[in-house]
Amino acid sequence: MSDPLASLSTLLAPLFADLNGGAPADPTVRPSDRADAQINGALALAKRLGANPRDLAQQVVDSGVLTDVATDLEVAGPGFINVTFSSSFLESQLAAVVGDGRLGVEPASDSKIVVVDYSAPNVAKEMHVGHLRSTVIGDSLVRLHEFLGHTVIRENHIGDWGRPFGMLIEHLLDLGEDVASDGLSQGDLDGFYKQANAKFKDSEEFQERARARVVLLQGGDEATLVLWRRLVEMSNAYFNRVYTKLDVLLTDDDLAGESRYQPLMEGVYGRLETAGLLHEDAGAMVVYPPGFKNRDGDPLPMIAKSQTGAFMYATSDLACVVDRVERLDADLMLYVIGTPQAQHLQMVFEVCRMAGWLTEPTEAVHVGFGNVLGEDRKMMRSRAGDSVKLADLLDEAVERAAAAIAEKNPDIVPEERLVVANMVGIGALKYADLSTERIKDYVFDWDRMLAFEGNTGPYLQYAHARICSIFRRAGIDRASVRSAHITLDQPQERALAMRLLAYPSAIDTTLDSYSPHKLCTYVYELASDFSSFYQECPILKSDEPVRTSRLALADLTARVLEHSLGLLGITAPEQM
Repeated sequence: MSDPLASLSTLLAPLFADLNGGAPADPTVRPSDRADAQINGALALAKRLGANPRDLAQQVVDSGVLTDVATDLEVAGPGFINVTFSSSFLESQLAAVVGDGRLGVEPASDSKIVVVDYSAPNVAKEMHVGHLRSTVIGDSLVRLHEFLGHTVIRENHIGDWGRPFGMLIEHLLDLGEDVASDGLSQGDLDGFYKQANAKFKDSEEFQERARARVVLLQGGDEATLVLWRRLVEMSNAYFNRVYTKLDVLLTDDDLAGESRYQPLMEGVYGRLETAGLLHEDAGAMVVYPPGFKNRDGDPLPMIAKSQTGAFMYATSDLACVVDRVERLDADLMLYVIGTPQAQHLQMVFEVCRMAGWLTEPTEAVHVGFGNVLGEDRKMMRSRAGDSVKLADLLDEAVERAAAAIAEKNPDIVPEERLVVANMVGIGALKYADLSTERIKDYVFDWDRMLAFEGNTGPYLQYAHARICSIFRRAGIDRASVRSAHITLDQPQERALAMRLLAYPSAIDTTLDSYSPHKLCTYVYELASDFSSFYQECPILKSDEPVRTSRLALADLTARVLEHSLGLLGITAPEQM
């Protein structure tokens, strides 16, 4: 274990158990503004034992357990213990990390099957800026869970079923066999949908055809299914182009459209009926999950079957939970979906608990997120008033990054500039999104997100590139310094070491609340600590053995920067 705070907690656990008569007691180790760490557990334990917390804290200090760990121990306030770690202790912790490919992060002790539901674009529609958050937040959570050793199942719950497909299939037929066989280009998808929708509004004859086609689709008519599959294929080809640009992990193997759950809904409805959970409400069949009220204070129903006998969107979501629990054996299901869907998902999960399909320790978690806003603090729109297309946004990010890189480093060759511009532009977009607390809205600002200073993706990528340039200038292979002993004599060296050793805790904190912005905060603080170290502690101009020690510290920083950015789905270039 490399994190000094976690090591301290492990070291103190037996002592606190002894003080508690053999029962476990949490030492409660926290970061401190006055020292390197603070032990707060004496307060809670003293209250439990009816003892004086300062006396209990002094017993911890006098025990000698921390003699080899700390150079200074101070009992403060009502019973806090401020701890200043010894340099030798921190150096020993670093030595364990330098040669560790996992950078001190241990795999999860209890490996789980984690299903992550994210992205979820609609067939025959182009992805817009609203899909950005779900896709990049979900992608980061996938990477984090995979790194910890969990079995992760990515599920892209695309909208590939429902009444709109009647009009879409009929419009596809109206366009002719060439389009039906050859497909649509990327830029045609939105136009195709709008044309079909306009035709549906204007023509009763087209409406009748569209409704009849829905009946054929739901009835399994093979000719209709062939056309439906063609629409799905065309859309998936477009989705994949966007995912490639965005550099996320989703592939065709991860598709789990609404259509997958249609055959399961009859069985799910029957199970609700058998469990006695269904009630009639104005002709519809509903479930009343406890704790949900409408505006009038009356019980809020979740509709399982409409007045016309049609299964509802909620029924599909119930089938989805059942499938993930019973077929995939999911231990944890993460739904990376916007906050407006919070109540709907809470009701779905509650009904699943009522039916006995979702029982502890299996969890279903709504990972909600806010909106991307324009400069007017309203939903981000194009100049024409439409949702901004995600593909256009990605292209513009790369173009703007290329211009910024050309200005900052005019000597970089054009081919290299394009590669780096892709890394920087896409990284800037992702970081601006991920660094915002996910439940909040954020204002989209090109200048801020592409800046090379402040809490931005380019700043962090540049910090990594700057470290790589130190080794290039010196003609030193980075791997050659990884067996060196790192010494910590200066305050900036200690601060950087403490931050590096906190990497495992940063990951744990991020996953505790499924909040990538916490990992972003850690990466930014790491880059800031390195900047202070770089300014105050000469590296290449220092004499040995300090020179090699600082090179090893710089290399470890670059490795943690690259790895942590990678968990956010952001590439760290070696040159900018």
